Order: sequence, then C-alpha cells, then structure tokens
Amino acid sequence: MITALILFAATYLVLVTGELPGFRVYRTSAALIGAVGMVVFGVLPPDRVLAVIDFPTLVLLFSMMIVAAGLRLSGAFGWVAEQVLHRAARPHRLLAIVVLLAGVLSAFFVNDVVCIVLTPLLLDVLRTLRRNPVPYLIALATAANIGSVATIVGNPQNMIIGSLSGISYRAFAGALALPALAGLAVAYVLIAVLFRSALHETVGAASARRPRVRVHRWLALKNGGITLLLLAALVAGAPIATSAAAAAAWILFTRRVKPAKVFALIDWELLVLFAGLFVVVGGLEQAGLDVWVRSRLQASPALLSDGWFSAASVVLSNIVSNVPAVLLLKPVIPAFADRQHAWLVLALTSTLAGNLTIAGSIANLIVVEAARRGAVEVRAGSYMRVGVPLTLATILLGLALLSVRSS
Repeated sequence: MITALILFAATYLVLVTGELPGFRVYRTSAALIGAVGMVVFGVLPPDRVLAVIDFPTLVLLFSMMIVAAGLRLSGAFGWVAEQVLHRAARPHRLLAIVVLLAGVLSAFFVNDVVCIVLTPLLLDVLRTLRRNPVPYLIALATAANIGSVATIVGNPQNMIIGSLSGISYRAFAGALALPALAGLAVAYVLIAVLFRSALHETVGAASARRPRVRVHRWLALKNGGITLLLLAALVAGAPIATSAAAAAAWILFTRRVKPAKVFALIDWELLVLFAGLFVVVGGLEQAGLDVWVRSRLQASPALLSDGWFSAASVVLSNIVSNVPAVLLLKPVIPAFADRQHAWLVLALTSTLAGNLTIAGSIANLIVVEAARRGAVEVRAGSYMRVGVPLTLATILLGLALLSVRSS
C-alpha cells in the first residue's frame, strides 16, 4: 500500500505541476513511468496490467479521433463553421451562433477537436467584422466544454465513464442533454451581460480577405455520411466502442487520403496518458485502497451526497485535470446506492469544472493558444470573470435537473 501511494502521489504531483522540476518529465511520461513503477516494484503483477487497462475506452477515443480527423481533412467541419459564422454580423447573433455551434458540435465530437477547427475560423470572421475577439473566444471555449457534457463521445472523461459504467449512449444523452442545453443558455446570457460593452467594440482594421475553406466534396459526403450512420447506430443502442471502430475503419478505407495524414491528427500522447493512468489507478486498487475508501465512505453516509461528491470532482478536476480526476474517483462510485446517478454526476461536474479557469480543460488552452498565435490575448482575469460564475451556475443547475429526473 505504501509503495502504491508513493508511486501514485509522485505521478499525480507531475499531473498537477505539469512537469518534474529539473527533469524533462511531463504529464504523459509521468503516467507511463508511474505505470511501469507499479509493475517493477511489485504492486501490480505483470499479468494484471492488461486487465486494468480499459481497452474499450481507448478504442472509442482512438476511433473518434479518426472520425474527427476524416471530417477535418475533408473540409466538412470548416465548411459548416464558415457557412454559419459568416451569416452573423450583429454582435448578439454572432455570440449566440458561436455558443450553439461549439456546443452542438462538441456533443457529437471530441470538444478539443471542435476548438482546434473553430478557433482560427472564428478569428478570421472577427477580423472581418472588426469585433473584439475576447468575449467570443471565451464563449467558444466554455460552450465547447458545456456541450460536450451531453453525450458519451463529447469528451475523453465521458468516454471513460461510458465504458466503465455501462450506461448506454441513449440513456447518457437522455440524462445530460438537458443540463447541457440549459448550460449553453446560461453561458450566452452571462457573457452577453458581462461583456455587453465589449461585444459592440470595433478593433483594428477590417480584414480585406474572406478566407474560404477548401472542401473535398466526395470525401466530405462520404465521411459525413459515415458519421451520421455512427450517431444513428449509437442512438439505436449499438455497442459504442465497436460502432466507433467500424466507422473509423470505413473512413480509413479510401483512395483519396494518405493514412499518414489521418494518423498525424491523432493525439497519441493522450492515449498513452490514458493507458498509464489506468495502470497507476489499477495498482492502487490492487493494493486495496478502493476497499479502504469505500469502507470509510460507508461509515460516513453523509459524504455520499451529490454535494460532497460534486465538490470533490470540481476540486480534483482543477488540480489534476478532469480525466485523472475521474479515474481517481472511480473507486468511490460503488459506495453509492444509485451507481448510475453517481456516474452521471461525475460526468457532469468533472466536465463543467473545466470552465473554472483557463487551465481547467485542454479545450480552453487550445482556444487561448490559438488566439495568442493570432495576436489576441485572453487574460486569465477576463476568462475567470465568466468562468467562475458560469461553472457554479451550470453545475448547480445541472445537479438540480439530474435530481428532478432521478426522483
């Protein structure tokens, strides 16, 4: 137990700080080193390593990355965004479109990918309209996080929860789609109020160019059709990981795109991070920590409430990031009488917690860094002006809606 706790603490310390001082060890490499340590020091037997890695989660994440890469390479993502964004000249209409577009797309695709595609397009539109980009960029990041709550494929932590809990795609969406939609409405109203002056500001010189997204029509139709079939299959109750893998394989079956271009868009580090964390947490469970935690929780039933569990999820998600937080809280779930409700609360809170600060989610960092490369700075204070009240409001509203549904 002591060895497992030391390895776990060392791994999660790097997850918190971002790197190991004095060494070139970052989050992904720390997860891998921690996983190897669990085996080398005898915490986890070698023959148990594959058993503690949740391969359906890795298959689902990898497959959805391929699906999203196919849509990006075909130009389908960019074309949809361009058609929508260029039809909104009025500030509040543009804000509403940004929130809705980011939220809806993030519900069906990984929110990080949506931010990668939409941020440069949004910046181009804002230059053309001479709008202050800060409120719209904050809207993009926060709406992408909120929208991704709605489905199992919206973000990596939902994929983990969907796989570990066994909740169907339809049941998951049925429980969390309404909190996500309500959260998008809150985000729009809050940003519109807090940035009411900034939304009407004109900055810089109008861009003379109107960038066009290159679309490969046949490829866009093919990959778009495959994606729609995948979503229909998931709604119909087909196996989630298997369906996603079949869609990914079909997208790779092509004469037009080199596979290397698709694989270049895969976030391999995230996959290694997932695998490593599965082993690190599996080592803790092998050492008996999960049994110890459950016994303490069952001895203090007051802690098994949505309030305390949500608070732990929000705090951990902002300390170690949402994916590690989900894995860390996984051993707590069996202590709850209604495990499905507990999983849904974890999905809701760990995702919405990402809106608290810029560093709270990868989607936020993608938007902020892309904006910086475009000579636009989103300051931490400006972000938290929205992020703090938005996180609190959406979590409280989401928990209320979940409670009404489960009662």
